[in-house]
Amino acid sequence: MITILMKTNNYIIITIVIIISVHNMCNESNAHSLFNSAESVIGDYKVQIATLPEIPTTGEKSQILFRVNSFSNENGFKMGLRIFYDDIQIDRIKPIYHKGDYWEMDYVFAKSGNHIFKVDLYDMNDNINSTYTFNVSTHNPFGYIFFYSIAAGSIGLSCIILYIYIPRRIKH
Repeated sequence: MITILMKTNNYIIITIVIIISVHNMCNESNAHSLFNSAESVIGDYKVQIATLPEIPTTGEKSQILFRVNSFSNENGFKMGLRIFYDDIQIDRIKPIYHKGDYWEMDYVFAKSGNHIFKVDLYDMNDNINSTYTFNVSTHNPFGYIFFYSIAAGSIGLSCIILYIYIPRRIKH
C-alpha cells in the first residue's frame, strides 16, 4: 500500500514539474504577428511586409500587410509602393498618408515567380526618405498538387500501418 502511494506521489510531482516547465516556456515564447514576413530597418523606421495566404497564388486575391514602426514615436506614415517583375515595374501605388502602424491592401498577382516590392517612405516635404526592398514569391495553382500528393501518401501509409498493427495488438 505504501509503495503504491509513493509511486502515485512521484507521478503527481513529475506531472506538476512538467506543467510548471511548460507554463514557463509558453510565457517566454512570442509569436510573430505576420505570416511569411520580412522586415528591414533604415534610420528611424522598421518596415515589415507579409502576405496572406503565406504563398500567394497567381490569379487569386491576396492580402499584402504592411507594418511601419517609427522609433521616434510618430503616429502615422506616408508610404508609396512600386512592384517589379523581371526588373520591369508592373504596378505602382501613389504615396498615401496612413494613420497608425498598419496598412493592408488586396492585390492579384498575374504571373508566378519572384516579385520585388519597393516600399518608399516619404518625409513631410514629399521627398523619399527611405526605400525598403522586399521579395514576394508566388506560385501557380498547380503547386498545391504536390502538397496534396504528399498528404495523401502519408495518410495512405498510416492506414496501411494501422491495418497491420491493430489486429496484431487486439489478438495479444
